[in-house]
Amino acid sequence: MIPQQNDAPPEPSPLVGRDCLTLAEFSSAETNLLLEEAAKTKFLQRSRISYRPLRGRTLAMVFQKPSNRTRVSFEVGMYQLGGHALYLNPDEIQLGKRETPSDTGRVLARYIDAIMVRTFDHQELEELAAAADVPVINGLSDDHHPCQALADLLTVREEFGELEGVKISYVGDGNNVAHSLAIACALTGAELTIAHPPGHAPGPEVVALAGTLGAAPTLTQDPREAASGARVLYTDVWTSMGQESEAEERRENFVPYRIDEDLISLATEDAIFLHCLPAHRGEEVTAEVIDGPRSRVFDQAENRLHAQKALLYLLLG
Repeated sequence: MIPQQNDAPPEPSPLVGRDCLTLAEFSSAETNLLLEEAAKTKFLQRSRISYRPLRGRTLAMVFQKPSNRTRVSFEVGMYQLGGHALYLNPDEIQLGKRETPSDTGRVLARYIDAIMVRTFDHQELEELAAAADVPVINGLSDDHHPCQALADLLTVREEFGELEGVKISYVGDGNNVAHSLAIACALTGAELTIAHPPGHAPGPEVVALAGTLGAAPTLTQDPREAASGARVLYTDVWTSMGQESEAEERRENFVPYRIDEDLISLATEDAIFLHCLPAHRGEEVTAEVIDGPRSRVFDQAENRLHAQKALLYLLLG
């Protein structure tokens, strides 16, 4: 979809005007198109080729949850594409408090071309998106993290040249990251296993949804079973924002799910380690693994920028 250097106008994106709330809005072909576009966008940036198709376009960034990676990657990405991003902090827009999410969506849509929301309640995000007649992107909610999943699969694709049949094992909490990874793997043919502590499985509705899109993830409570033969080992923090009251219980119950040298030794010789960051060395992963030769976490973090630029370009056209 990146236009060539000729006089022919670019073909319109098939995703123009769409929302990205879970990734399930897209087909397998559309998901692969997003990843192809992300790879092209990354190549152009690395080659220092100026590409600014979104001149004059604006993105509202609504933050109910803070994040340096999400803010910087979206703001820089929109700038590099020629547009402008407006940061709205929790004190300025309180979803569901000062006004309803639907009213917020309607008002913002009168001013800007797209909305990115990073929040807690996924239903409030859905309400805002239903009311706004511009594309809405989920920058993170308690249930889903689609932009992260796109960056994850872009990283795996770069490493192995393909996604179909690649065994990815996620070890830890069946949270929003696990949910979006399950959907993304189902859409692209990657084989996902999720090893979770008792009581911390991914939502059954997400597992069922993944099954309708391709293949549901394999669930287990045995991290060694999940790690055996995996080409990708992936984890996230044990306690996410909003779960602080559960921190002590989680630190006790999640210890067997720490990714260390012993666990990663069960994976294939060419296996890589992923983490969406921020990481707590000594909790969900040891320093030896995250700072070791198998780690691709900083490539993964960079790929948030490229994946989101592709998403913005294809949704805004």
